[in-house]
Amino acid sequence: MASEADAKPTLAHRSVSNIRSGGRESMSGSPHTPLRPLSTSVFGSPSSARAEEEIIIIELGCRKVRVGFAGDSTPKRIVAFDAEHDKRAGDYRAWEPGYEDDWRKRTAGKAWGSDHELWQLDIRGQDLGLVGDRLERVLRDAFTRYLLIDSKPRRISLVLPPAVPLPLLSSSLSTLFRNFQIPTISLLSSPVMATFAAGVRSGLVVDMGWNETIVTAVYEFREVQTWRTVRAGKKLLEETRSFLVNAIQDRTPESQSEGESSPKDVISFEECEEIATRMLWCKKSEKTPKQGDTEGLPTLHEADESDPIDPAEDSTPTRIYLSSCKPSKTIEVPFSQLAEPCETAFFETRYAPACFDDHEFPLHLLIYRALLQLPLDVRAMCMSRIIFGGGCSNIAGLRGRIFDEVSLLAQEKGWDPIQGKGADAYRNNPKLKRNPGRQTNEGPIPTIQQTDPSGSSGEEAVPLDPAHAPVDADGVEEHIRQDKNYRAPVQGALRAIDSLGPWCGASMATQLKVPALAVLERDIWLQQGVNGASRPNEVDVQAQQKQQRTSMGAGGLIRGQGNQATSWTLGVWGNLA
Repeated sequence: MASEADAKPTLAHRSVSNIRSGGRESMSGSPHTPLRPLSTSVFGSPSSARAEEEIIIIELGCRKVRVGFAGDSTPKRIVAFDAEHDKRAGDYRAWEPGYEDDWRKRTAGKAWGSDHELWQLDIRGQDLGLVGDRLERVLRDAFTRYLLIDSKPRRISLVLPPAVPLPLLSSSLSTLFRNFQIPTISLLSSPVMATFAAGVRSGLVVDMGWNETIVTAVYEFREVQTWRTVRAGKKLLEETRSFLVNAIQDRTPESQSEGESSPKDVISFEECEEIATRMLWCKKSEKTPKQGDTEGLPTLHEADESDPIDPAEDSTPTRIYLSSCKPSKTIEVPFSQLAEPCETAFFETRYAPACFDDHEFPLHLLIYRALLQLPLDVRAMCMSRIIFGGGCSNIAGLRGRIFDEVSLLAQEKGWDPIQGKGADAYRNNPKLKRNPGRQTNEGPIPTIQQTDPSGSSGEEAVPLDPAHAPVDADGVEEHIRQDKNYRAPVQGALRAIDSLGPWCGASMATQLKVPALAVLERDIWLQQGVNGASRPNEVDVQAQQKQQRTSMGAGGLIRGQGNQATSWTLGVWGNLA
């Protein structure tokens, strides 16, 4: 037996010398695992390495919150606030008979639709602690069930509108710092991120949100100026409620007196919002703007030769079933009348522009006035990059109607900021003009050149006015234009472009490590709070001016040096007196 065991071939074990020498003899043999140095970075937990790189993007709005990871194309979770999110654990009243019909009792004494808002613009008397608790509940549910992350500290980029009230910002930041152990929070502006997501550096961002529509001019990733109007989603739902109440009670809009509001307990907020989302549409403009001259003959497309039905004249009855009214009822409304709430809420063509206050201008008039008030070079870039966003922009035909109305205003009135009867009389009076046949928008007056009085042809003509002298050629610009892939930037013509939205823009900007407008640290915030950024003596002016020279805008991360107290700022969201 022993002789047979000794006769068997030995196993291919490596000796100690081969192990110490790296196993060079076995490298030419069968496949093997390459040797790696023993270090904690290689054999450590990979989750810890990923946790340092993962950055969470949160877009905070009045009606919705979007949460996801930096670098993703879409958020992992979109939360819409409603009364169902405020229930406690073990609340089974939704399964009781007659619960859906008792919505009038649950909403008694509350503002219409207040359960569906995280905050209101009028924060007087508002419970900011409740706002923080609702935000914490939503984020904790999103982190646990959808993002699947643990309790390790992670950085957060918070996308906010620039006009959010400071108490609401303070409550949101305190909730994130105290309840989620977040080391740093970066603040990003929604209009700038929408411009970034559109692939441009400048643009006119029209955010048709819930409480108001905000028009922001962004030039080279900087917010130049902002205008706003109350004609937004909330006003649209109020007009939709009035429209449905009149249809239920068989009344006409003319029978309703001026300033009279429809009762709030006829139809529920949820059903009114669903009808507005699914069935409303916007009419086309009565006048068609003139198109630019095109080379050659226009291209003809195959189409049905029969006369199409104009949607504005379509009287086909549309049946709408209302289950929240008491008793339930089915109403029939002509299809053409479904555009009336949108017409009244956003345009209000029945009144002259002088009848509106500064905070209630129609959308097309607000956009035109916004472009008119911009500097010439900024207007040339922004008017060619109009970006529509917000929930109301998804209504069928609304964006095209606004763009056509703005084009008509530009063609009729031009870009002269001086308007009125006196200005029109001056333009039409030939006695008050130096050049009667010349229009004001034909460019600068041509310069008069003089030559040498002796009549010698060797002397070149010299312009009288140095302001109209020809500009010297720029060698750098000429070298850039010689590139075969060079394309001149589009400017000076009205054009609308699409954007992926503020959340996607923040996701790309954070993944590319673009500096934020403001970066807040947890320790400093817990020590000083929001008052630490509003003291003029704690802001380093030189460092702030240095940060303003960056391409992403004002603010930025301002740090102290040495053992001095750290100076920081909230950027455009703070108030530095």
